[in-house]
Amino acid sequence: MKYRHLTKEQFSELNQEFAKFLATQQIDVKEWDTIKKENPLMAEEELTIFSDVVWEDVLTKTTYLEHISENDMNLFKCNSKEIIRIYIKLNDTTKSLLNASDFKWLLDHPLDDSIEYFKAAKKYTKNRNLELFKLIEMGSQISKGDLFNSISQLIS
Repeated sequence: MKYRHLTKEQFSELNQEFAKFLATQQIDVKEWDTIKKENPLMAEEELTIFSDVVWEDVLTKTTYLEHISENDMNLFKCNSKEIIRIYIKLNDTTKSLLNASDFKWLLDHPLDDSIEYFKAAKKYTKNRNLELFKLIEMGSQISKGDLFNSISQLIS
C-alpha cells in the first residue's frame, strides 16, 4: 500500500468510481459481493489498489495545501520539482488563527508587528505525491491557493 485506505465516507462518495474500477477488472456487483464474503483478502487488495489510484490522482492534481493552527499557518505551493512554503507566525497570544474574527484581523492587518513571515522553497527529497500525502496526514488540507497567492504577493 502506497498511501492508506480511503475512509468509509470517501468510499461511499466514490461508489460509482469504485464500480467502474471493478468493471475494468471484469468484476460486477454480484461477483464483488461474493468476493467480499468468500475471499476477504482479495477484497482488501482491491480496496487497497483503488485507494492508491484515487490518492495518486488527487495528489497529482494538488497544487496548494494549507495547515492553520492557533498561532501559525503553513501555506504550500506544490510545484512539480519543488515545494514553496510560506510560514506565518502570530506572536499575539490573545488572538487565534482558528477564530474567524482573529483570522479576519490578520487579513486586514497583515503588516502588524505581531506577525512574522518566512518563505522558502525546497526540492522534494522523496516522491512528490508521497511528500504531499505526508503533509495531508499531518493535518494539511488541499486548497485553491487564494491565501497562498495573497500572502505571497504581500511579502514579495
